[in-house]
Amino acid sequence: MGNIYSAQNIAAYFIYELNEQRVFINSEALQHLLAKVEMDWKSRFGHSAFSENVSSLTTSKYAVKEVYEAYKECGECHLQIPAKEWHLEYGKFQLVHRPYGVPAFTADEQMLINNIIAKYREVILKKVS
Repeated sequence: MGNIYSAQNIAAYFIYELNEQRVFINSEALQHLLAKVEMDWKSRFGHSAFSENVSSLTTSKYAVKEVYEAYKECGECHLQIPAKEWHLEYGKFQLVHRPYGVPAFTADEQMLINNIIAKYREVILKKVS
């Protein structure tokens, strides 16, 4: 049984991981990756991967509206860092503006995400060559 995560956190994981591997990622590619996660997650675990509502890329220009809104200003540019969120820790009086964190995946979830990244890298390399 897989966990349910915020799509923003999974998007942050993709951005960090693909930047570390020096692979291009933009807001459109991020939506395709999130759609793939949703499809594979439902197939494997029987439920949605995200706490947000998910749309179909065939009927709209985004898979997860909240992620689309956060990155639409970047356009076709490469994403270097994840979008930022406002966070207020318990007992503190100051909001902190920080990048979204990455989720702590289980081993099974990590394998699924890594397979999606590997397939994405293959597609990018085929387009380049």
